Amino acid sequence: MVDTSAKPANLGGSLPVPNVQDLASRPAADLTPHVLNRYLRGDDAPAVSTTTVAVDAAAAASSSSSVPVVDLARLLDPALADEEAARLRAACEDWGFFQVVNHGVPDQVIHDVKEDLKGFFRLPLQEKRALAQGPGGIEGYGQAFVVSQDQKLDWADMLFLSTQPPEYRSLNFWPSRPATFRGSLERYSEEVQRVATDLLRAMAKNLGVEDDPEKMTRIAAAQAMRINYYPPCPQAHDKVLGLSPHSDAVGLTLLLQVSPVAGLQIRREGAWIPVEPLPGALVANVGDVIEVLTNGRYKSIEHRAVVNARQERVSVAAFHSARFDGVYGPLEESIGGGEAPRYRTIGVEEYVKLVLSSKLEGKNIMDAMKITPAS
Repeated sequence: MVDTSAKPANLGGSLPVPNVQDLASRPAADLTPHVLNRYLRGDDAPAVSTTTVAVDAAAAASSSSSVPVVDLARLLDPALADEEAARLRAACEDWGFFQVVNHGVPDQVIHDVKEDLKGFFRLPLQEKRALAQGPGGIEGYGQAFVVSQDQKLDWADMLFLSTQPPEYRSLNFWPSRPATFRGSLERYSEEVQRVATDLLRAMAKNLGVEDDPEKMTRIAAAQAMRINYYPPCPQAHDKVLGLSPHSDAVGLTLLLQVSPVAGLQIRREGAWIPVEPLPGALVANVGDVIEVLTNGRYKSIEHRAVVNARQERVSVAAFHSARFDGVYGPLEESIGGGEAPRYRTIGVEEYVKLVLSSKLEGKNIMDAMKITPAS
């Protein structure tokens, strides 16, 4: 049996909410305005097209309006690393989001995890509910960041699992079906953690901390996965959101878009820009923790998920962070030359409790981390 004592308990939970997949499967007549009311948005309603547009890496890389593309194989090649590192630096400074190609995760590993994640959401509701979240935590099947009975809800369900290190796993929340679920998720978890570590090591060099890259790579020492299910909503797809606008309160996120259905959007220059699924790519984004470590040089970016009128969408976000006994604060290299720290230093466990007690809303965690200048 895995010893989970290294992972603190009662970090924070979420209020129970209706199962959205169940709501979406009901006859249209049952989805009355009263039932939908908790999901219907006002000024932040999508009001955008959710049509899927297939793109390839070359087209994405050449488009000034598309999220940048970073080639990990080039980044790890000594002959090409400097040129690709410049692309990575620009992506982190100017966008906060980028798509990672040639990342080395085997096609079979990606195929297997995709099939098992889709298979989980096809299970009967009662079987999924057996993995429901308990009080004081968000691991398991349910929803997150619901802190009041009157807040607007996301049109989505999720399965949240701690995946790395192995001693952080609560295996009672891991599905027993599909029978291959655990093995495929473990293999995918190890591969994507490697990708995160490689990217963070390159970021460390870009930031001038190549002599001690562990200052950055330590924020890939722990990993959790949020597996998202967004049912279609033909009645009000333009008035609901699958995931509220927010920045990720972690170090580095790597997202696998399981379904070839557009839904992820990032906020850029006041507009919502769609991140079109790029076959074989992982979508990376700078989290709040990296913004803290770099003292604001790299900024986390708000993003959201919209809902399709006819097609379901599945994705899995791998969140990378430091271990619970670590500390977050601006790196010495980020506050050299007399620059004052803009964010406070905080223990990882305390930081996680802050995050899990908050509503998912914009960059509210960063607002809480900022140091207010003395008047």
